[in-house]
Amino acid sequence: MSATQDWNQLDDAQFSARVAAFVETQCPAALRYLNRRPRWSEVGGWYRALARHGWLAPGWPVAHGGMGLHAARHLLYIEEMERQGAPWMPDSGVRNLGPVLIAHASDAQKNHWLPLILSGTQVWCQGYSEPGAGSDLAGLRTSALVEAGELVISGHKIWTTAAFDATHMFALVRTEPGSERQAGISFVLLEMDQPGIKVRDIRNIAGEVEFCEVFLDRARTSVANIVGPMNDGWRIAKSLLGFERVWAGSPRKALAALWRIEALARQNSSGLAADPAFIERLTQMRFDVQDLQSLYQRFAQLLRQGELGAEVSALKVWATETSQRASEMLVEASGGEGLLEGDALAAFYDARAPSIFSGTNQIQRNLIARNVLNLPGKS
Repeated sequence: MSATQDWNQLDDAQFSARVAAFVETQCPAALRYLNRRPRWSEVGGWYRALARHGWLAPGWPVAHGGMGLHAARHLLYIEEMERQGAPWMPDSGVRNLGPVLIAHASDAQKNHWLPLILSGTQVWCQGYSEPGAGSDLAGLRTSALVEAGELVISGHKIWTTAAFDATHMFALVRTEPGSERQAGISFVLLEMDQPGIKVRDIRNIAGEVEFCEVFLDRARTSVANIVGPMNDGWRIAKSLLGFERVWAGSPRKALAALWRIEALARQNSSGLAADPAFIERLTQMRFDVQDLQSLYQRFAQLLRQGELGAEVSALKVWATETSQRASEMLVEASGGEGLLEGDALAAFYDARAPSIFSGTNQIQRNLIARNVLNLPGKS
């Protein structure tokens, strides 16, 4: 499979078949259909297999090593990967950092960092949220001072996904002493394996370690690792949050739950297919997921065109709440036996957090009210 092939020229059936065949031949069976997030030690080989064949970055331009998929084809890629049970990966470098570098980094930074992300040489985590600065990200307190051409960073990040496996972090830090809110913030890249950085695990509701706290005590990185101008990080952060909200709006989780519900309904022993009330709700769920797919495709296209605005918050709200409704229906359809096996509960737990991260859904509704509907704020 050539990394330079124009995947958009295949018809949908051909493309889906290629994705399915790729997963079947390249992804180890033990990694497929997991109900947990695996560690890098488990999925690093799969990450590198995707990279070798040019399949790792579906949304990146071909010129930067991506597949260059248009929005509809990108959605089909996500759906087929989910259908084939491809595992989650710590891919924040591909999903979040890569598009930011492509849009905002210098040529030297792109030439250095993008190949390292694609090769799997580096595993990235995101240093945004802090205690007291989650949805209100502009309240961050992690600061950096310039000393002899380096940034010396001290502070505390939290809810950092997969930081225990990360080799690098992209982070927002305050580089202008005394600045407030959005002013004086820079977007920086730094190594995790250095003195002054300590990672502490956070166990989630399912009892698994997924998030971390990261403590920085005079950690260092070169000023050359600031993306964009110093103190202009908020502008870059907003673009990343736009990318992140599109990814948070992926129909992947809702689709996976829907497929499992439909499989349960097809089992004669379940009796679900003979329950008119259940079939009515299942039909509505199918419509909800189809609406989500259509909305996702629209915003993915706007993202490609550089026209993404505040209205992307609507995608994040619809996707996360549709996924939650689907997970609740899956728990109900699974019955006692399904719950004992744990798969339905794992999906239920996994659907809770996305409505909180990347800005809570309450915050997203406020953004829509203020920036899209132009509604007045509190007097």
